[in-house]
This record gives sequence, structure tokens and C-alpha cells, in this order.
Amino acid sequence: MTPPPLETAPLEPVSTTSPDKNAPGRKAPDTATSVTAKSGSTFYWPMRLLPASKRAAMFAIYAFCRRIDDIADEPGEPADKRAALDIWRRDIRDLYVGGAPGGPLTAALKGAIERYGLPRSELEALIDGMAMDVAGEEAGGMQAPDLATLRLYCRRVAGAVGMLAIRVFDRADPATERFALALGEALQLTNILRDLAEDAELRRLYLPCELLRAAGIQSDDPDEVLAHPALPKACEALADLAEARFAEARAAIAGQARGSLWAATAMMVLYHRLLKRLRAAGWRDLKARVRVGRRESAWVAVRCMLGIPPAG
Repeated sequence: MTPPPLETAPLEPVSTTSPDKNAPGRKAPDTATSVTAKSGSTFYWPMRLLPASKRAAMFAIYAFCRRIDDIADEPGEPADKRAALDIWRRDIRDLYVGGAPGGPLTAALKGAIERYGLPRSELEALIDGMAMDVAGEEAGGMQAPDLATLRLYCRRVAGAVGMLAIRVFDRADPATERFALALGEALQLTNILRDLAEDAELRRLYLPCELLRAAGIQSDDPDEVLAHPALPKACEALADLAEARFAEARAAIAGQARGSLWAATAMMVLYHRLLKRLRAAGWRDLKARVRVGRRESAWVAVRCMLGIPPAG
């Protein structure tokens, strides 16, 4: 099927105090739709098939996430990255105190905030999560955090997205909040298991130290850990935690996955498939990209939209 074109405003370049056009956060204008499409995100089709107002809100949230994630991940001095994130803190604060949006992305976020009552605390939590990566970079890279720190990181960078999304889906009740937080952690743990090699290039290792030690790995150095013969054992232990979070998410909305939560259900199905494929691959070739393809993502999204979600 060929989706109709979207009319979304271009994202504005993030202003920073640095005149350098390559400073963290400075990016050429783009559209929220193309940001999402070009990212190759598994989320694209579940978001793409939403009604127009919800789709616009989710694309704005996703583009915001990509923008601040780029600040944390792209080359640059940590001090400049902190400054760029602080500008976003100011811009988000201003949206809630009557300030005028500084550009199309903040305008799109303001529209989503006003239409769906998005909590300021969750948008700020996303920035806090990216700040954890920057702080880790100053220490040589976030490497083998303890499990409590990892779960806090997941809550900020993924749970916050879930808490924003369920408001766009008009389902901000306690059970759905439990679903959003459990699913957010499951998705982020799956991302960590998928991106081990990519994260190591940034001197990052999100596998928790407790699981490394239990597997017999004493090092926290990303290169050493990824080369260790016991790496699959540590990854399997983290995959078990992800499986438990997927189960918690399913239980939280048992019998309620249809209707307005179909897009979130599609995301859950797709990411659970990704986790199963990672486990089947066994973390033997970390350079081999394990993924869910665009056609499969579209098929799962359509099935969920029609109320007949396929097996995960």
C-alpha cells in the first residue's frame, strides 16, 4: 500500500550559544516525517497509520527524541552537549509557561502538549536520560552501570516515551501506565542487546555489571567485554529481563490491546520478534544487523490496526 503524503512542518535547527554550525544540536532543517522514515525505525508504520492528529503528535515526539539523542551521540565536547541539552530544557519549560515556540518542532510539540496534555516531566525526563550519556562520556563512557542505574536510564529514555504516547492514544489510566513503563523498559533492553557493537564505538556498554560478573566477566571495558567468550551468557541474562518486562506489559493490558492501543501493541509485537531473533543469533557476530524489515513492520501494524494482532 502507498501511504498518502504527510504535510508536516520542517524541524528548526537547534539554537546554541556556539557560532559553529557543526556544534552539537545544529542540524539542517528536515521534516518530522522524513526524520522518522530515514531513521529506519521499527516504529515508523505503527505511527504512520495513526489518525492525522495523533500521527502528527507522535512524529513530533519522535523527532524531539531523535534531536536530543543526536546531541548526546554526535562528536563534540561534553560541555557543548550539556549546553545544547540545557537549551532544550529552557525551550520545553517555555512551552508550559506561555512562551512562543522558537520554530516548527517546538510548535509541533506545543500543539501536541495542548491537544493531549503531555506532561512536562516526561519531556524533561527524556533530556535527563540523554544527560546521563553525556555524563558517562565525561567519565570515559557509560560502562557497565549497576542494574538500578540502567533501569533509571531506561525509565528516562524509553519509559518517558511510553508515558507520552499513551496520552496521545487517550489511555492514561493506571493499568496503561504500567503497560507503558514495562514496555518502554523491554524495548530499551532490546535496543541495548541489538546495538552492542555500535555502542562500543562510542565507548558505551549498557550491560549491567551484576550480569557481567555473574557470567564471569570482570572487565567493564566495552571492547574487552564484547570479545569475551562469556558475552552470550550475559546477553541471555539481560534478554531474560526483557522477556519479563514484555510479559508484564502484556499482563497490564490483558484483553484491552485493541482500540486506541493498537499502535503500541504493534510496537510490542515487532520488538518482541526482534528480541527472539537476537536470541536465535546468539550474539556470535555482533556486526551482523538483526532487524525487522519494513514490509513486516507494515504488515504487523495493519493487522494490529484491524484488531487481529499477529503472534509476537
